[in-house]
Amino acid sequence: MILSSFEWSIAKRYMLPGRSEAVIALVAGISITVVMLSVAMLVIVMSVMNGFRAELLDRITGLNGHAVVQAYGGRLENWEEVLEEVRQTPGVVEASPLIEQPLLATYNGRAEGIFVRGNTPGDIEEMAENVLVGDMSTLQPGARNVAIGSRLQQNLGIRLGETITIINPQGRPTPFGTVPRQIGYTVTAVFEVGLYDFDERFVVMPIPSAQTLLMTGDTISMIEVQTEDADRVNEILAPVAERLSGRAVVTDWQQMNASLFEALQVERVAMAFALGIIVLVAAFNILSSLVMLVRSKTRDIAIMRTMGATRRSLLKIFVTTGSIVGVIGTGAGVALGLIVLFFRQPIVEGISAVLGVELWDPSVRFLTELPARTDPLEVLTIAGMTMGLAFLATLYPSYRAANTDPVEVLRYE
Repeated sequence: MILSSFEWSIAKRYMLPGRSEAVIALVAGISITVVMLSVAMLVIVMSVMNGFRAELLDRITGLNGHAVVQAYGGRLENWEEVLEEVRQTPGVVEASPLIEQPLLATYNGRAEGIFVRGNTPGDIEEMAENVLVGDMSTLQPGARNVAIGSRLQQNLGIRLGETITIINPQGRPTPFGTVPRQIGYTVTAVFEVGLYDFDERFVVMPIPSAQTLLMTGDTISMIEVQTEDADRVNEILAPVAERLSGRAVVTDWQQMNASLFEALQVERVAMAFALGIIVLVAAFNILSSLVMLVRSKTRDIAIMRTMGATRRSLLKIFVTTGSIVGVIGTGAGVALGLIVLFFRQPIVEGISAVLGVELWDPSVRFLTELPARTDPLEVLTIAGMTMGLAFLATLYPSYRAANTDPVEVLRYE
């Protein structure tokens, strides 16, 4: 839609009403503000939802893989053969043996439920980037050293270099009954993967040390698998599940965390719908401000018609006026949303400090920090939808202005 110099000069004048039209200016300002806040909220909420899913997926699969091959009964015999078979499966990038068992840990009179995790040297080395204090290289077979999560360290009040006692209730039988197996391990590293449950429960040690603690011999509990595509993991590992039927079960990340990711998806759709309604309300604000503008400019419109302005010209003038309100509000909203996302953690911490309330509780929200991942295509979709609604909101008042009868208006002037 190309505007002539006349049409553009009139549109600019109507976009900046004079002092005598303060109400129209106020309504237009409110329309821009509502559009801006609506777009900003949509960008922020959708980015945070995307960040939640992406961060949870990255951290869960980074620690547990895209899937696990778990033996019935918790002990996988001849696991070397199964491991090699899994590694040869097309689409599998990496497969590693793993031991994971819930036990009890004590220190200085305090007790916490834990998950003992036996990892290969390669997996232990990869965790080095998550270490807060200490050194993961100290975790060697034969050495009674372990790494623990940061939250577990806080709960137990243990420091680096001190001894944590791990209790295995499946101890050795004696004439007086079964005595739980208790072994002391030196804490030589503290890690934080960013998932509250993992940081609160996990104790990492080499596989041979875990086998000794659990008295399982040369067996493991599961094999963790990384595939080339997390969303196709079920399809990629279908042949493995079929071959191991009756011996082991294949569980992918979607099954292990189904309730969590389904809840996130439902919440994401619900929030998008609710905020979409707010954008629609913003479009109605633009419509109401244009209706008021048309009513106040009825005499001007009639004079322009008598001077030769066409209906098409008037239509373009008012469509341009309303659309620019939408464009300004949308642009400001996208900018505001990106600024808030950039400073999201300081904002959350600041509000928490002012209100004296912890807004971001890692024990409830799984992650230690507020995540965000902005999808440019999603932002463009939000901006396009908002400007499209703003354009549609201009059509009715613009049509009314274009069809104003100058004879009827000027007759009573």
